[in-house]
Amino acid sequence: MKIGVVSDTHNNSRNVREIVRLFNKEGVDHVIHTGDITRPGTLELFRDLSAPLSGVLGNNDVEVDELMKIASLHRFVIQEPPLYLDFCGRSIVVVHDPRDLTQSTTSEAIVALHGHTHQLRMETQGTLTIFNPGECAGHMKGFNAVGVLDLVTLKPRLLKF
Repeated sequence: MKIGVVSDTHNNSRNVREIVRLFNKEGVDHVIHTGDITRPGTLELFRDLSAPLSGVLGNNDVEVDELMKIASLHRFVIQEPPLYLDFCGRSIVVVHDPRDLTQSTTSEAIVALHGHTHQLRMETQGTLTIFNPGECAGHMKGFNAVGVLDLVTLKPRLLKF
């Protein structure tokens, strides 16, 4: 199973359209947004995904009621962090701010996903894989990235655009 990971889209509509295209081309089975969608219209653009979307709210997601309406309309799962998911027997915790990755939030997880920093993070701490694909809302072509996480190998890889 392949999970698409995106963070900090910050209302960059052009990039979100490209992100949707990349994830659909990759054939990901599920997409996880680690927060800072920012505007309801940005979330609306994810309706063209071929896979379901789950995610958390970030510190810049202040239009919560409107974001929740769009999420409900498209059957997206968006909530305050932490979000716990289980796919193929793999427990995943999703937060926006990496400071929320505490012993209590990660105790059962084997994968931790976060955003907020706009910086790539691919590391293993014991049995925990931590991943943030980094910047995806920038305006410089080739410096934006989303991630694909293979839940069999627990190896993340970047899709740059």
